[in-house]
Amino acid sequence: MQLHISPSLRHVTVFTGKGVRDFMKVKVGSRRVSYRMVFYSLLLLTFLLRFIFVLTAMDTIEGETKCSTIGCVGKRLGPRFFGRRMDSAVPEEVYRILEENDNQESIQGLGKDQLVPQTLEDFVAEMRTSKSDLKTFSMRLKAMVTLLEQRTRSAKIQEYLYRHVASSSIPKPLHCLSLKLANEHTSNAGARLQLPAAEFVPNLVDNSFFHFVLASDNVLAASVVAASLVRNALRPEKVVLHMITDRKTYSTMHAWFSLHPLDPAIIEVKGMHHFDWFTKGKVPVLEAMEKDQRVRSQFRGGSSAIVNANSTEKPYVIASKLQALSPKYNSAMNHIRIYLPELFPSLNKIVFLDDDIVIQTDLSPLWDINMEGKVNGAVETCRGDDKFVMSKRFKSYLNFSHPIIKQNFDPNECAWAYGMNIFDLEAWRKTNISETYHYWLQQNLKSDLSLWQLGTLPPGLIAFHGHVYTIDPFWHMLGLGYQENTTTAEAEKAGVIHFNGRAKPWLDIAFPQLRVLWAKYVDFSDKVIKSCHIRAS
Repeated sequence: MQLHISPSLRHVTVFTGKGVRDFMKVKVGSRRVSYRMVFYSLLLLTFLLRFIFVLTAMDTIEGETKCSTIGCVGKRLGPRFFGRRMDSAVPEEVYRILEENDNQESIQGLGKDQLVPQTLEDFVAEMRTSKSDLKTFSMRLKAMVTLLEQRTRSAKIQEYLYRHVASSSIPKPLHCLSLKLANEHTSNAGARLQLPAAEFVPNLVDNSFFHFVLASDNVLAASVVAASLVRNALRPEKVVLHMITDRKTYSTMHAWFSLHPLDPAIIEVKGMHHFDWFTKGKVPVLEAMEKDQRVRSQFRGGSSAIVNANSTEKPYVIASKLQALSPKYNSAMNHIRIYLPELFPSLNKIVFLDDDIVIQTDLSPLWDINMEGKVNGAVETCRGDDKFVMSKRFKSYLNFSHPIIKQNFDPNECAWAYGMNIFDLEAWRKTNISETYHYWLQQNLKSDLSLWQLGTLPPGLIAFHGHVYTIDPFWHMLGLGYQENTTTAEAEKAGVIHFNGRAKPWLDIAFPQLRVLWAKYVDFSDKVIKSCHIRAS
């Protein structure tokens, strides 16, 4: 078909393309109107009116849920022709039912699991059999989803509870190891050797050596840190490791390092009771810990109370409360790092290590870092490829809803990590970091432990505020104890890997693919290790 307009614009002629001319001829400029034009116009108008009537009638009769008629099809296709967006295909009744709070019929059904579909297949089969209407369909769907939601929540809480128990308890193999080493310390003179030997004692205060400090009451964990440190050192004869433990673990720790020397490195083992100044009257943190323990037991209760008393709290909130019950958060060993200048008055610089790390490179270059007068060399935890681990800021640890915190700190300030820290003790002694630490511990106790979350990092963030020098993330990879997204290949590239979190590598709940990086520093053929059934996996 072709359309021809005359040069005078007074005639419009339509050609069909099949040899028939003058199918329709209209005089544009004439006052007379063609009868044929009137006829076709009326015919077109009649058809359109009839179409609109049918469309409206069918939609009214059948509603918007079906699409078996020309009316529904037209309504669905119409917006596409005119460039408009179609309305939602979900009826408002469904939204209303799903958004109702505490729907009684759904809740009654939840009381009897057999009345609620247990799987999607059960639900589909029930709907096909019963031929239910829209309201019943929506209510049954809501009942099933609610039931599955409750079961998922309950299972998640149980998982957190079991992880809490597993991480807080002493596994039988580790308990066995402690008992056997304590027996060795009593009966075997070789397990009571002086550490270090007399000729190496002057090196303990010699600043030309690389001094590392490790505070731990876990013999197996400490042995891995020490072995990985010495094995990867380029100059092991210049390494001095100062082991600090508590009174109950001192004999077992001393026995292990007496029977398993790491020559040519120098190992010193001391108990906290060997430091004369470390008494309740002189150390404010010990008094604060006693108050902290009383407050925690008063306000938080035991693990059963936390799990059973919170029917609406999110599982991760319950997990954080369970974590607060961990014994390590009320241990003097966890606060020992704040007293390093007093513990080692003759040393200028040390590297402090946690017992859940593995060292994979030589750490002597840390002494070459110019910290520009700062006290604490640490890795920041707000920047990095792993957004799950490296996304921590002050607001992640401190309670900025409390006016004291809000007035003194910036919630978006980047946090840093404990685990592997360089401490310039000379610069530290010129500051009031320890006093600031004690002050904020007291403020937290006065506020019923409401200023921050658990642990010693929050008060550390406050005490070292303005005294932190950022070091390269290569020196400290975090998160291997609470997420398994890190691959073995990625972890092997780091200088130090940190199993911070509940999934410690010496526990059965450790991530298997990451545990091997820790286990390779354990001699599973050792007589004591073997007798306590400590295995690689």
